[in-house]
Amino acid sequence: MPNLKSAERRMRKAEKRRRRNRHYKSTMKTFIKKVKNATTREEAEAALKKVYSILDKLVVKGIIHKNRAASYKSKLAQFVNSLPSSSTSQS
Repeated sequence: MPNLKSAERRMRKAEKRRRRNRHYKSTMKTFIKKVKNATTREEAEAALKKVYSILDKLVVKGIIHKNRAASYKSKLAQFVNSLPSSSTSQS
């Protein structure tokens, strides 16, 4: 237990930030999984757009580093481009 009042406040603030950051990161991972589990390119592109938005928001808030976000974007874009489009799979 902290001895000082300010240390107590810092502890509460740190816990609040930890919970908020965990929520954001969990959301990010969930949407990344949606992209990876997509069966068609159209599905994946729709999910990818949402992931890009989430990653950009997390960078602005300081939750993840901009290079990490860029890495995620690059890898996911490569994955989506490797998927067959629905027009070629139906013919």
